[in-house]
Amino acid sequence: MNQTDLWKYCTSEHCRDMLLSFGLLRNTGWSDKKVMACLYAFSNHTERHYHAVHIAGKNGKVRRLLVPDKMLMKIQRNILHHILDVYPVSGCATAYRKGTGVADNARVHKGKYVVVKLDIKDFFGSISFPMVYKNAFPGHQFPSAVRTMLTSLCCYKEFLPQGAPTSPAISNLVMKPFDEYMEKWCKDKAISYTRYCDDMTFSGDFNPGQVIRKVSSFLDTMGFELNEAKTRILYRNTRQAVTGIVVNEKVQVSRDYRRKLRQEVFYCLKYGVKSHMEKSGISEEMTENQYLLSLLGKIQYILLVNPEDQWFREAREELCQSFTSDHSEFI
Repeated sequence: MNQTDLWKYCTSEHCRDMLLSFGLLRNTGWSDKKVMACLYAFSNHTERHYHAVHIAGKNGKVRRLLVPDKMLMKIQRNILHHILDVYPVSGCATAYRKGTGVADNARVHKGKYVVVKLDIKDFFGSISFPMVYKNAFPGHQFPSAVRTMLTSLCCYKEFLPQGAPTSPAISNLVMKPFDEYMEKWCKDKAISYTRYCDDMTFSGDFNPGQVIRKVSSFLDTMGFELNEAKTRILYRNTRQAVTGIVVNEKVQVSRDYRRKLRQEVFYCLKYGVKSHMEKSGISEEMTENQYLLSLLGKIQYILLVNPEDQWFREAREELCQSFTSDHSEFI
């Protein structure tokens, strides 16, 4: 049975009942009529319900996010939790999944001869309305009217906005066919593959050019484009870093990051947090509590990547023990 036959006898009332069953505006106390009127109003003019936020990145470039207003945010979060979270994504996708992160993305590529890192240009901006319609709200699950409504509520001017709570999950669903195909293609050639958002990593002993051409060709058919400026080919005799984590021999945060953090912890333990903050000018930017939380968060990140790092395990204990009386919330 094709998708048209599946919903052949679906009426507008059926579509309305399905949309209401998702509870997209739950806890408002509104009548069904008012809920539907609100959903139609938002889906017809979603561009009116976003505002731009600019965030400076580590490389100095500014990222523009489109953040929904309070009501649209609520609708999108309910779409995420009651619809999108149900669908499985590829195991190669290590971002926006519970229980996975940058460390999991990096571990796959430890100790390999060559690491190839590729990036998708304007990733979220390249995910179009039809892509969302097809992959996030498939026809065998939803009738056309419902698919259109849900897709409209998740898009901004015909593309996926970076800044909406639904966008990360939708991006993984859009990329699922690519991930599954590349996983099989790579497995046949003993190549490891992972994708963290728009960052794709391949590792093993292979011809980098062959992989790059394959990826570029597949992405092109999907409507994406490789960001050639961010293509990196890293051999064993160079520093191989994947999503900020070094993977040459063992998985760990970069030496510079660990060295700077060790220095900060040393000064805090020797001279006291307050004194170190004053000498470093940090006290003008944050409170002592905030600084300690920041330090412990950085230590926790290092231990998440490499739990066997004895120096930082002991440093965490010393920091907690030294400031128990005044900062018991860290224990």
